[in-house]
Amino acid sequence: MIRALCAEAAPLRLPMQALLEFATLLVFIAAYYWRGLYTATAALMVAIAVLLLIDLARERRVPAMHALSAALVFVFGSATLLLHNRLYIQWKPTVFYWLVSATFLASFWVGERPLVERLLGRALGPELHVPDKVWRRLNGLWVGFSAVLGGLNLWVAYSASERAWVNFKVIGVTLATTLFVALQMLWLMRQASPAAPESSAPEHRGIATKG
Repeated sequence: MIRALCAEAAPLRLPMQALLEFATLLVFIAAYYWRGLYTATAALMVAIAVLLLIDLARERRVPAMHALSAALVFVFGSATLLLHNRLYIQWKPTVFYWLVSATFLASFWVGERPLVERLLGRALGPELHVPDKVWRRLNGLWVGFSAVLGGLNLWVAYSASERAWVNFKVIGVTLATTLFVALQMLWLMRQASPAAPESSAPEHRGIATKG
């Protein structure tokens, strides 16, 4: 899973992926305010299926994050509709965030670099260098951030109204994640320093001929 996440980290792909993911959330919240949670769950499953088709049409592959999210939506969404129990779809974000948290945690020992470095390092470009300890600290923050999001989702689901949970899932989490990533990039830019230039090959000197 870690390798698959890194494969989709090209800078030009991430904005489009984020836009497509947000579109599925808009479908979910629009269907919720139209006909309620069960209609919204069915609409989300259809939107996710369309998202997978778009992925296949654009890249002939499904990004790892989309595949994971789709699998969870289909499983928990089907359980919600068949058993007529909203808690299944409400558990879906928590399972997703905790799996993401576990993936970032595993990357401390799997692979040569932490996952966050493999994902965000390309956005900085080869001109900037960030110390390894900074990447590891940032990777740890992603572990904690994803774990906290999963816990907050359950707290809202069990302690607040259904409408409050829907707004938290679509609006609250989106704003929190956007702010978290923006603050990371600002912090990385402050921690980064110009990369050391590659050493050039020594110049060849001509051999003087004897007169």
